[in-house]
Amino acid sequence: MRPIRGVPLVAALLLAAVVGGPTPAAAGAGADGHCARQGHVRVPGAALQQSACLADLTTTGLAGTPYTDPADQAGLTARDTPVPSGVPGVQVDGYFPDSSHFNTTHGWAHDAQFVIRLPDRWNGGLVVTGAPGTRKQYATDRAISDRVLAQGYAYAATDKGNNGVDFYRDGVRPGDAVAEWNTRTTQLTRAARRVVAQRYGHAPRRTYVTGISNGGYLTRWQLENHPELYDGGVDWEGALWTADGPSLLTSLPTAVARTYGAARDEDLYAVGFARGSEFLWPYHEKAYWGVTQKIYRAEFDPGYDPACPGPSAGTTAEQILAPCPSDAHYDYASRPAAVHRAVARVALTGRIGRPLITLHGDLDTLLPQSADSDVYARMVDARGRGTLHRYYTVAGGTHVDGLYDSYPDRLRPILPCYRSAFDALVAWVEHGTPPPADRTLGRPADGDVVGSCTLDDGLRSGS
Repeated sequence: MRPIRGVPLVAALLLAAVVGGPTPAAAGAGADGHCARQGHVRVPGAALQQSACLADLTTTGLAGTPYTDPADQAGLTARDTPVPSGVPGVQVDGYFPDSSHFNTTHGWAHDAQFVIRLPDRWNGGLVVTGAPGTRKQYATDRAISDRVLAQGYAYAATDKGNNGVDFYRDGVRPGDAVAEWNTRTTQLTRAARRVVAQRYGHAPRRTYVTGISNGGYLTRWQLENHPELYDGGVDWEGALWTADGPSLLTSLPTAVARTYGAARDEDLYAVGFARGSEFLWPYHEKAYWGVTQKIYRAEFDPGYDPACPGPSAGTTAEQILAPCPSDAHYDYASRPAAVHRAVARVALTGRIGRPLITLHGDLDTLLPQSADSDVYARMVDARGRGTLHRYYTVAGGTHVDGLYDSYPDRLRPILPCYRSAFDALVAWVEHGTPPPADRTLGRPADGDVVGSCTLDDGLRSGS
């Protein structure tokens, strides 16, 4: 859960049109030229869509336009992260029918929004992701979209069908909002595959699913439940949901209790927080622990404390980030069976059906590694799917790469290792080259933690 947002709708020197009438650029494009077949692109099932012929689909080219949102990307990447540019093509924005209205991007006030990007120079592949945390469809533009577009992949991202800190208000039954995340990712994957066929003349030869935090959870769930749609995936610190724990609902209450002076450091270690991560605790106490616990507890266990967070997590930053005092005493194990059934609806099993690479930082202070990816790796092994899984610990990695800028001597960004992992997945799937064995990734020999990471570096697990 890797988790917070707008960019003005500045007029750009870009050609855009509501689909139904091609832009002049599309009309003048040759069969294989810039934005070719833009007018043929229809997103199956979409209630609304707009397409634009753009000179550059990366965040470098889209800065200051309505086609991306740097505010929603804040904190996910280190400041000096190298990013590519100069990828022309078609961008399609829109939404599927939905009854919730948290996402106000483009002034639509409509959830189930998506973005699909179709580069002119296509390599035959498609990459699909869902937003991390409570963010929206442009959240991983810098972290994921930029590079895969530069490699020639088509790209599709969903806001997961509900977003923002009040996402738990969506749905009827406990767990409905999170269950919708999975449905929307599957829906977008199927639609994007057909859009790719419309644009390029044939379906993608390879489809990969990937994501950060909640997007990593979606990656795991999709490969467990819809392996027929994908060739593989990369999971960057995916959230773990299991009916009887562990999950964030079994670790964060102790962190909230410490905020109120009702828990010791040793108690945090006992529920999974890493020794050596203490320097990150003050920030997480203010920015993550309280809000994350209360909104996910409200999603799965609304009867515990109906008054907090209540119908809204708050209207000011202080209110939103404040913990609920009652969460200092929350004990998931003792909650009614109905609560466990709500989590079971979205729980992971480890039964992946396609190759998966997992990365997790050993200093993750929101989703502690020992209570998350360590557990998930054991689940995969227990299901007999270990040969389909690789698991890399990033030494010095934490939940969001932006914290590297504050602690460059103690942290390292995970993004360079994620990029190497994605390349390794492609080699595994398309060329039969297995990635290195599970291991802990140390700092690169050249010291460039922002720009490089080699999966061959570091110690193998058990070494």
